[in-house]
Amino acid sequence: MVNVPQTHLTFCKKCGKHQPHKLTQFKKGNNSLYAQGKHLYDRKQNGYGGQTKPVFRKKAKTSKKIVLRLECFEPNCRSERMLTIKRCKHFELGGDK
Repeated sequence: MVNVPQTHLTFCKKCGKHQPHKLTQFKKGNNSLYAQGKHLYDRKQNGYGGQTKPVFRKKAKTSKKIVLRLECFEPNCRSERMLTIKRCKHFELGGDK
C-alpha cells in the first residue's frame, strides 16, 4: 500500500524555486464521442455485419500506474504538473501512518 502526504515541497518551473505543492490523484476524463478513432469505429460498426474489429481479451496488467497532479500553493502562480509513480494496488492520499 502506498501512502502519500497531501502537500509536497518540490520544484516549481514557473516560480523557479522549491515551493509547497498540493497533491491530488489524476483521473481520466470521459472519452470524446468525436475523437478520430471513436467516430471512425462507430461508422464502421453500424449496420449489418457484426463485430468488425478485434476485441482485446488478453489483459496482462492487474494495476494502473498512479498519476499525481501537483499544484503550486503560490497564489499568483497555481501552475500544475503531473508526476507518475509506480504501479500499486492500493493507493492512499494523506492517510495516517
